[in-house]
Amino acid sequence: MFSALLQSQIQKSLTGLPVSVSWNGERLAGDADAKVAILVKDAKVLTVLAKPTLGGLARAYVEGWVDLQGKAQDILALGQAYCGVDASDDADTRKDWRWWRHTRTRDRRNINYHYDVSNDFYGLWLDKRRVYSCAYFANGDETLEQAQEKKLDHICRKLMLKPGERFLDIGCGWGGLVLHAVEHYGVKAVGITLSDNQHAHVQSLIEQRGWHDRLEVRLMDYRDLPESETFDKIASVGMFEHVGKKNLRLYFDKIYRLLNTGGLVMNHGITSVALKSSGLGNGISEFIDQYVFPGGELTHVSHVMAELATSGLEPLDAENLRPHYGKTLWQWVDRLEAHREQALAMIGESKYRIWRIYMAGSAYAFDHNWLALFQIVAGKPDAQGVLNYPYNRSHIYR
Repeated sequence: MFSALLQSQIQKSLTGLPVSVSWNGERLAGDADAKVAILVKDAKVLTVLAKPTLGGLARAYVEGWVDLQGKAQDILALGQAYCGVDASDDADTRKDWRWWRHTRTRDRRNINYHYDVSNDFYGLWLDKRRVYSCAYFANGDETLEQAQEKKLDHICRKLMLKPGERFLDIGCGWGGLVLHAVEHYGVKAVGITLSDNQHAHVQSLIEQRGWHDRLEVRLMDYRDLPESETFDKIASVGMFEHVGKKNLRLYFDKIYRLLNTGGLVMNHGITSVALKSSGLGNGISEFIDQYVFPGGELTHVSHVMAELATSGLEPLDAENLRPHYGKTLWQWVDRLEAHREQALAMIGESKYRIWRIYMAGSAYAFDHNWLALFQIVAGKPDAQGVLNYPYNRSHIYR
């Protein structure tokens, strides 16, 4: 049983918020008709409720210490108001000395943890191509399927893909981009991934289409790509968050060596908003590292630009798709919740809760400018510094 002092702390911290808290059928705080209901299932959560953090609340939900009833948007809004924080304002105080976070073995294990949950599980709530990255809502009224197709085309246009060009997709996921590029732009493509499930899925699609001479998928770390094999265009979509801040120079150096002179690369990834941030604060980064993306690290776009340019690549275009990712994530959450029973049968209650709270929390973070999503296009000039690139963006918005 909890103490009267603890109950008093919870009641005080929840004053004026649209929430009710119940324990064993007894309401501890709030109104019965509140938008959000917190049902305490384990007394462990009571200390979290008395001194809440966003990461602590997410952990309590995933561990089953509480049930959260209400719309995901209302739950996240309550969480911010309850904790009274701006989670983007996190100074870089967590100096990570664990050099082994991004060895090849550890990175492979981390990718398998997140992406090899179940292909069918991802198929429940992603679009039909299983594109697991920010969609592009050109007008704002597109379906998820339409917005993901527009995103794939947006990338291909930015890279100015042409028939016969060699195209590399680092972290190809379930193959959406490479398949689109081969079918609509006539490139010869290579996709690499560390996920066994993704590799098997793309390989089966290649066999179904008979595209062995046009598309290859490899189960490979980007660091192991042979540099005798170069490419005209390179894309990396939703992958560099796994690289690690200390490895960004190595990552862009590798891309520089793989890219033909005059070629283009597009890096699409999540960045922090606070300049000195190493991730979201108030316990969120620690929650994500433990439950969602082990080894994932964020940095500000200025640091990405600096490392990219130091590697010899010339930044040409940068676009922040922050509002697009919030919209994408909310659609994923809605689709996941609509398939709750099927998801539970596939992956169980705990993992269902991880994906639900992680995606809803990420949507809220993008909506409130705690996170950004940048597409950066860069090129590899020749020895005289010459790079043939258009004077305007008409090639993207034709």
